Amino acid sequence: MKGFSHFMSGVAVASFGPWAIEAARNGNPLFFILGGACGILPDTIDFKFYRFFYKHDVYVEPDPQAPDPQYVADEVARTIALAVDEKRYIRLKLSSIRLGADFWQQYAVTFDNDKLEVAVKFGPVVNTGQVPVEGTENRYPTVARAKIKAKVIQTYDAALKVDIFDGPTIGFNPLPNGDLDLEFLPWHREWSHSLTVGAILGVLVGAVAWLASGWAMAWQCFVTIAACYGVHVVEDQLGHMGSNIFYPITKLRTPGLHWMHSGDGLPNFLTVWISCLLIFWNLYRGQPNMTYHFTFLHLMMVGLVVPGLAFGALRWLLNRGQRVQMAAGDDADDEWNESKAAG
Repeated sequence: MKGFSHFMSGVAVASFGPWAIEAARNGNPLFFILGGACGILPDTIDFKFYRFFYKHDVYVEPDPQAPDPQYVADEVARTIALAVDEKRYIRLKLSSIRLGADFWQQYAVTFDNDKLEVAVKFGPVVNTGQVPVEGTENRYPTVARAKIKAKVIQTYDAALKVDIFDGPTIGFNPLPNGDLDLEFLPWHREWSHSLTVGAILGVLVGAVAWLASGWAMAWQCFVTIAACYGVHVVEDQLGHMGSNIFYPITKLRTPGLHWMHSGDGLPNFLTVWISCLLIFWNLYRGQPNMTYHFTFLHLMMVGLVVPGLAFGALRWLLNRGQRVQMAAGDDADDEWNESKAAG
């Protein structure tokens, strides 16, 4: 899911703590701040910090003065040969090609397992907004190819496209049958996306809170942090990429349920809307001497079910007889593009 959706989920989870409502009534928003911060913290760790310290085995760095697609193809093929020959996990960094203050050479890498080839196609020059510069579409019409030593298995739909800012990391993991499993952004959702890491963070902050304010504040901080950090991990499991749920007990990402993509509009909207309803409900039931009373079921009917049915009926009326197809990316691809757009 998108960052704002994770943030709102964290605030909603924090609002279930009676201590959070009580503190808020007294003018202290600490637990709501902790909830929102922990809701987005796993992605913040990955995209803003960890990826800059991740170690790579091979760097592909095309010359901006003379970009050569064949060089990229040969380097990718060499990396695959290294993984096959040494039978170990190899991390490849595809660096971006900056041509000026606001211009970048776009290129894409694809694998043809039937021909055992890697193909590299240079696309147009794009600006930092990823808009192609007119007249550069056919600047490099030739597709560079190089033979590879093994089939490369992609279990997701993310495109290996490099353009603005930072280029992606690819991991090649040798499989028992001799093929290579391709992992997109192996540094993402690794140790940071773990329920145990959330619990450890809760213990550390709880220890500080215990020294500062006593036992009550300590366990309240622990529960808030562990729960709000954990809801991020649980939400990511609804997608494709999954998370390394119990690191360091588990070493690999557990595949997601494939119910959605992180960039899908409707799941993100519903997450934010339902979070708002839950926050409203928890604030309402924490207030004494309310003059108007309603139940949780009443709130959900008025705030979610009835508007949802009305929206569904309107959408059906507007789209009758039409086949609406949405092009969806992969979790990693969606989040990677979002992080690049944010700079």
